[in-house]
Amino acid sequence: MPLDKKTIVDAVKEAKDKSGKKKFGQTVDLILNIQEIDMKAPEGKIQEILELPHATAKPNKVVVVASGEMALKARRANADKVIERADLEALGGKKKELRKLAADYDVFVSEAPLMPLVGRILGPVLGPRGKLPVPVPPNADVANVIAKHRKTVVVRMRNQPIIQVSVGTESMSEDELFDNIQAVLRVLEGKLKRGLKNVKLAYIKTSMGTPVKIKP
Repeated sequence: MPLDKKTIVDAVKEAKDKSGKKKFGQTVDLILNIQEIDMKAPEGKIQEILELPHATAKPNKVVVVASGEMALKARRANADKVIERADLEALGGKKKELRKLAADYDVFVSEAPLMPLVGRILGPVLGPRGKLPVPVPPNADVANVIAKHRKTVVVRMRNQPIIQVSVGTESMSEDELFDNIQAVLRVLEGKLKRGLKNVKLAYIKTSMGTPVKIKP
């Protein structure tokens, strides 16, 4: 399915126009229906973390699971939440608190040595939501890691041949949204067996708006 710039930008403009004025900033989503794909094969289970070219007006809320020096640096870098080892162990078995944590934050980053513990305690609640923690070495520049993950999205397809990913907010320009959409399409070009020929239908949708078909 060929998707040129004018085609995409026209759909973005139409989606914005149809969304109406709301009291909050709406997100803009790209929705893709995928065809001719075996959902049971590896190609049917896509999960890629992608750093968008343009930060959105609604940056991701980042949790850092770390100890010692990295925890200290994460606080200095204004991580939205820092969980140290003792805090993590205390969360074990507290399903309500774990569900709230998974719902309130977008990205989880973990110091690599803590990953086995993170996997055991947080894995069951984060895995199904596509938010499994990203491991980073203890000597990583955690400020850069946080800055990067504030503008990442997860390009994910599981169980159904549909991909829905947030590419920005309605306050962003059409050019910025186009660049972010292109970044998602480039990932899929490399992941799908026939590239974008596997895309049957594509839509742009704001949070509260109706989907607008991208017409190639």
